[in-house]
Amino acid sequence: MIHRSLAFRLGVGLLMVGGSTSASSQGVQNFYEGMNVSMTIGSGVGGGYDAVARVVARHIGKYIPGKPNVVARNMPGAGGLTHLNYMFNSAARDGSVIGAPFNTALVLPVFKDPAAKFDPREFTWIGSTDKQQGICVTWGNVPVRTLADAQTREVLAGSTAPNAKPGTYPFLLNTVLGTKFKIIGGYTTSGLRLALERGEIESICGMAIQTHLAVNPHWFRDKLVNVLVQFGMSKHKELPDVPLATEFLKNEDDIRLLKFILIPHEFGRPFLAPPNVPSERRDALRAAFTRMLGDSEFLTESARSKQEIEPLSAQEIESLLKQAYATPPRIVDTAAKILRGPESVK
Repeated sequence: MIHRSLAFRLGVGLLMVGGSTSASSQGVQNFYEGMNVSMTIGSGVGGGYDAVARVVARHIGKYIPGKPNVVARNMPGAGGLTHLNYMFNSAARDGSVIGAPFNTALVLPVFKDPAAKFDPREFTWIGSTDKQQGICVTWGNVPVRTLADAQTREVLAGSTAPNAKPGTYPFLLNTVLGTKFKIIGGYTTSGLRLALERGEIESICGMAIQTHLAVNPHWFRDKLVNVLVQFGMSKHKELPDVPLATEFLKNEDDIRLLKFILIPHEFGRPFLAPPNVPSERRDALRAAFTRMLGDSEFLTESARSKQEIEPLSAQEIESLLKQAYATPPRIVDTAAKILRGPESVK
């Protein structure tokens, strides 16, 4: 199902292309005709970001004037920073390179991370295929079915690393809501799921429901897990009765803290180009992305690989970045401590 505002955005995209001069349109077509456009991916082969980017790469080219061939290549490293630093500082700024970055890495400059050598506000934003909602689940036979239960009983939560989402989100809940998650680190992503099924751990907290539904849909179909809470600005359509974490907060600073930490979820699976791409090529890429989102073959392949389509426009991503940069320093400092993860991770 296409996002409710897609029809509006499609109209905007068509106007942007239709409103350009014929000379400009011809120039864009001449530039892309016969070209190989690079789709650089900030993750390794086989992950969720890689899967989404490769589906986009297979379909977006038919809507770019000149119908270029789009070639995907992976550029993992440093939690997505290798890719974003390349896109900002080294990639060609002529519209011949598109990027699919890690959403969490995009806000690192807000924390003044010296390894983040880019300003996300200066990228040429194209759009996002979906937003994400993190969730906190326990296995079905664990007597912890609500956050209130997790405030009264220790819950073993598995994590890949202290600063990964399954480590930081239970730590966040412990910090602002007084839950009693005990975080056990050292798992691989696939190992986390096996550990939950085997009873080695009792909870996975922070992983996106979109990822769960793509990899373990039977957990939800067969009601094998309890969903305690979801992290996002809005609820996932499959979880209308599961509360948002923000619903439990009354302190204004805690609410701002949580919303700031959740901004990467709202980015979802974003796509960008380097800064200063010529405006006519920028508009052509945005219009191509919007048209692709309504393409039946794209939607069929996305559904087959269990990828949800709930897009954001370039302008919506830019608005989220403005919101991130407007966060008071005291909130950013607290978020930085939480996102480094608990020192007690074993």
